[in-house]
Amino acid sequence: IVRFAKSFDPEIPVIAAGGVFDGGDIAHFLKLGASGVQMGTRFVCTNECDVHENFKQAYIKATKEDLVIIKSPVGMPGRVLKSKFVEDIKNGRTTPKACKYRCLKTCDPKTAPYCIAKALTNAAEGNLDEGFVFAGSNAYRCTEIVSVRELIQQLIQEYNQA
Repeated sequence: IVRFAKSFDPEIPVIAAGGVFDGGDIAHFLKLGASGVQMGTRFVCTNECDVHENFKQAYIKATKEDLVIIKSPVGMPGRVLKSKFVEDIKNGRTTPKACKYRCLKTCDPKTAPYCIAKALTNAAEGNLDEGFVFAGSNAYRCTEIVSVRELIQQLIQEYNQA
């Protein structure tokens, strides 16, 4: 893909995303020809991230086995951390009665397994019993909450070592 993107004039920048966790990953993708990388998961466990502390702690406490794939109300997959709410979804115990958000035209509250807007709002507010924690494939590798400054310094150091 990178070779194809570079065949255009001007070149099409390719941004690597998904599974980029440390400076070694950044170096790997840049060596493959990517113009840059996108990182999300790693920045959840920073002081500056505005998600609730419970959300951050879910990453810190997670194991690799805690990562599961669920379907959204419109059938799209998403990776989340196991929780009571996720188990309720899998066991059919979370059908919404009504919808006040109307965020997805293709979502029917009468048949949807849950309201994604409500679940995301609950998680953002720290209510993980009625929401879920979306997570990248490396969320379980987060072990502490640091400042963005510290994280960037660590990523640079790891990149230079790679």
